[in-house]
Amino acid sequence: MQRTDEELVKMIQGGSEEAEEILFSKFKPMVSSVARSYFLLGAELDDLIQEGMIGLYKACQKFSEKNASFKTFAYLCIKRQIQSAVKQANRQKNKILNSYVSLDAQGGYKEGVGEEEALLIIPSNKLSPDDEMIEKENYKEILEKIKRALTPLELKVLTLYLKGNSYQTISKMVGKNYKSVDNSLHRIKNKLEFLKN
Repeated sequence: MQRTDEELVKMIQGGSEEAEEILFSKFKPMVSSVARSYFLLGAELDDLIQEGMIGLYKACQKFSEKNASFKTFAYLCIKRQIQSAVKQANRQKNKILNSYVSLDAQGGYKEGVGEEEALLIIPSNKLSPDDEMIEKENYKEILEKIKRALTPLELKVLTLYLKGNSYQTISKMVGKNYKSVDNSLHRIKNKLEFLKN
């Protein structure tokens, strides 16, 4: 039996990852279509699609029956999230955040690196000794927040991804198919984005 978007959203709000995978797959063409209408300096289309997926995630969290149809509500949330990212990048408001390596920047991690080292967000510029000490003190707190926000599978997928493994390699290592790994990474990025807000 095929469920309506609204039924899937209720299931997602109840914690169903399966419903989330179904809905995210269904709405990804809409997200891609909206993202193609915008340009983000120094970014690729995938970055805008990712912003759109964050908008979709937020739409799932905030939707209620008093809104119009979920499709209309999701479209507005996706569009606003992408527009917000473009405006924010153009204003260069978050210069500090821009000095950090993206989760998508693979290859900087060595084989045999542990989970905690793989999850460390490394500043792209050198820090003063005082700032470095503050960063080290904050590191454990940030890592704990990440661990609380992610399921054990998502934490494993993120660790393997940050170590530079391909989707195919990750899918073999965690015993899931390629699409599940892709959806897990979308959920991870959405959850980590949600932590920032």
